[in-house]
Amino acid sequence: MPDPSDDQELDDLIHAVDLDGLVRMVDERCASDDWAGLLRLRDRCAAATVETGRQLWPAATLAEYRLALLAPDEWAATVLDGESGRFTIGPLSEVAAVHHTWSGLAPHLDAAPIATFIAHERSVRGETIPPDALASLPPVLDIPAAIQPWEPSYPISVYTDAGAEHPEPGTSGTMVDAVPRPGAEVVDDDSTELAVRQLLEAWTAASTGRAETVCVEGDHLDALGALGVRSARVAEIPAGEALARLAWAGASGGARGRRRGIAIGRFSAWWLLGAIGDLHDSWPPSNAEIGELLESLRWYRWDAHEPAGGWRLQLVIEDRHEGLAWAINAADHE
Repeated sequence: MPDPSDDQELDDLIHAVDLDGLVRMVDERCASDDWAGLLRLRDRCAAATVETGRQLWPAATLAEYRLALLAPDEWAATVLDGESGRFTIGPLSEVAAVHHTWSGLAPHLDAAPIATFIAHERSVRGETIPPDALASLPPVLDIPAAIQPWEPSYPISVYTDAGAEHPEPGTSGTMVDAVPRPGAEVVDDDSTELAVRQLLEAWTAASTGRAETVCVEGDHLDALGALGVRSARVAEIPAGEALARLAWAGASGGARGRRRGIAIGRFSAWWLLGAIGDLHDSWPPSNAEIGELLESLRWYRWDAHEPAGGWRLQLVIEDRHEGLAWAINAADHE
């Protein structure tokens, strides 16, 4: 067997900073299932970038992505350490969840935060994660990994050799013209405003997006009026559709931000729901508590006749029992 340290062709490509050649080598090593060689390519390109300043990080990043996406469990786990994948087109926890199972990866993973994310990503994709499997992992997502009865089907990303697709949730209801009512009493609700900011942080902090949230005493038209919207179209939608859209927004990086993954998007939707229902003190809330809250809420999607395009999250939530309404208006564009 050849000495694995003797990889002269790889060393020559690195010395020449031949990115095209390195990309071809990544393809060749994937095609031949040479995962040891692919990991070696990642390691040496990363080391050369740090030690010599050669700009070889694109090749190292591609190798990490392909290992997480395509390699057998034990090889995929070599890049699932929480440090790799900083420049990949999606978080490696989400990338690995496309073709791998939690049961297959778990024996090869350290008890690190990324392992928790992978378990939640796989749960969203339908795998049953035993509750005791997460007992020794960091509680970075302190909600159940199992999808609860009141939760929707969340939008699932697809990663391939050629790139990624992140589908938006479907929409329902017929949009009808509405006239917002200005002048409603605005209520200070720092908890909900912070939850929306956290949900959309990738849009507003890492991209060029903006987000507004307002809470009023009144209904959905009062909330839109408090946002300064003069003319709108509104459609009432099911809670599941609204929660799926919140999770989609929380998972997304917007136009220029880094995608965070549907596991974080789902947690962000839970956290916002907890803020609306004042459920953070006994976290995570029980299904009974959330069920009671959802019975009192009505959800609306809306727009102000804007042209289609970009990333948008435009929702209004009414709490009929409390007589409150929240309006969210967020957008990000290329």
